[in-house]
Amino acid sequence: MPESGTAGPEGPALGAGFPVATRERWRELVAGVLAKTGVDVDRSAHAPEELLASATYDGFTIGPLYTAEDADDQVQGGGFPGVAPFTRGRRPEGAVISGWDIRQQHLGPDPAATRTAVRADLENGVTSLWLVVGDEGVPAAGIGEALADVHLDLAPVVLEPGAGTDAAAAAAALLTAWSDRDIPDTAVSGNLGIDPVSRLARTGAPADAPTATSDISEAARAAASHATRYPGLRLITVDGTPYHDAGGSDSQELGATMAAGVAYLRALTEAGLDLADAAARLEFRYAATADQFATIAKLRAARAMWARVTEVCGLPAEHRGMRQHAVTSAAMMTRRDPYVNMLRTTLACFGAGTGGADAVTVRPFDAALGLPDDFARRIARNTQSLLLEEAHLARVIDPAGGSFFVERLTADLYAAGWAFFRELEAAGGMAAALTSGLVAERVDEVWRRRRDNLAHRNDPITGVSEFPNLDEPRVERAAAPGAATASSAPTALPRHRYAEDFEALRDRSDAHLDATGERPKAFLATLGPVAAHTARATFAANLLQAGGIEPVPGGDGVAEAVAAFRDSGTPIACLCSSDKVYAELAEDAAAALKEAGAERVLLAGKPAERYAAAGVDAFLFTGCDAHSLLVELHDVLGCTQEGGDR
Repeated sequence: MPESGTAGPEGPALGAGFPVATRERWRELVAGVLAKTGVDVDRSAHAPEELLASATYDGFTIGPLYTAEDADDQVQGGGFPGVAPFTRGRRPEGAVISGWDIRQQHLGPDPAATRTAVRADLENGVTSLWLVVGDEGVPAAGIGEALADVHLDLAPVVLEPGAGTDAAAAAAALLTAWSDRDIPDTAVSGNLGIDPVSRLARTGAPADAPTATSDISEAARAAASHATRYPGLRLITVDGTPYHDAGGSDSQELGATMAAGVAYLRALTEAGLDLADAAARLEFRYAATADQFATIAKLRAARAMWARVTEVCGLPAEHRGMRQHAVTSAAMMTRRDPYVNMLRTTLACFGAGTGGADAVTVRPFDAALGLPDDFARRIARNTQSLLLEEAHLARVIDPAGGSFFVERLTADLYAAGWAFFRELEAAGGMAAALTSGLVAERVDEVWRRRRDNLAHRNDPITGVSEFPNLDEPRVERAAAPGAATASSAPTALPRHRYAEDFEALRDRSDAHLDATGERPKAFLATLGPVAAHTARATFAANLLQAGGIEPVPGGDGVAEAVAAFRDSGTPIACLCSSDKVYAELAEDAAAALKEAGAERVLLAGKPAERYAAAGVDAFLFTGCDAHSLLVELHDVLGCTQEGGDR
């Protein structure tokens, strides 16, 4: 391409009249902008990138700018859709012709109610069913009734036997439902959902348990017994969501599913299936989050990783494709301000569809509260229909392909996921890594870092840790089956939600409201003119409300603030104003508020020794440990309900 300002073979270049864009010029311009905002910019070559970069839980950095020199197509980005390594999609046509499979989850314990919900879904755009069976869903004996209205030759059914469920009994009940409808064996489609690895991950086992590997072998033999009769039926789910739900990283989800997939290939081939048939009977499940680019890259990296695994196993290229089911993250869902979950799941669905998932499940926005209602289910399925039919998301194959950022992110996730996969294999394989506690230890390390970032609001949660609404109506749902049960085994992976710590504080606030008739309160001493205190008063109010504490503003000068504090009926006061006003009034105000009975005096702004010496107990600022501060304030305010303490 000719340089800017020069003529090409057919006339002036597209960029004629514009200076040549270079990374060095970009750095210079960015450094200038940062300097205007008050940031002290080191003029070293990479300073702007370092200031604007963000770390991931997978050990690599997300930069602010990506160019061709950042892309890596050696493994991940090369090739074409439908061709190994399948980074760009499992099928050459992508989802252009038929879209992706819209799969709705059903976990209601009442077969009759599930039957009604299933019929509504299939009549309104859903193309396959995900049926949770046993203690966490519909009873195995109720599968026939739940599917009574389903054309089983047209709608595939995917089982998920609950943690305490007999997977063989659940499979037998589904197979009976097919046979009772006289569905030809060759027309049976779906997945029996056999997955002892995920059951082990969820429930845990003693480190010396001798049965983990034998359970996988036994499950594989049971699965293989159906292979000949049902050639189109998938048998096993390789589920990455237990690692995601426990707070793990994307690379851990990738590495764990690769190790589980290898364990199943070994067991299925030992049970008599040939390698190609064994690989074809697996379906991989991944969590899709509101971080759409991470979701896209994770799905692309997963296909490339599995292509490499199966290549090493000796499979021809045409048998190396991965069947993917993406489900919107349960960990990102909130109980507070649950309607915001519609936005989260829309972003996650976008990432799943763009990333090339074969099947997508959107969780209803009220899923964290219990059993979804009809409205929530309708919104969930219509989210997918809108993206397919109105936004035409499936009309482009691998739309993210060629993006320097996405290609780099795919390569980085591939490398990090492969490293974790190798660690699990070196530990003796997935079963051994789970029973020894290695997986739980590695995932928990990420969860602790993630939880700390959530506490400091470095990972903000809209409607919970940021922009909460204390006046929102409480949304209540019937409890989902198995929701209150959790394994106590030390190697079990817990189910976390990112909002859980802040929501526990909101629960304490609600209990205080129910017991006393009012919420716990904190006084905002707004010093100086409105223009001086508005920004920090708004920040402080937002932070306090994240813990369910109602802000009560008042003041102007020190005397007015002290008088208003005495009338507020709370032992907590927070100074709010500009640095200039603080320099004039903060020390006197802090001392006066303490004299007036304040047990805690806070200041909205960066910590300063002079104010701490004058009686300021804590500082509210961007990046402070908001959760720990709120727990302390709850204790001072007498919110005695247990919960929220970390």
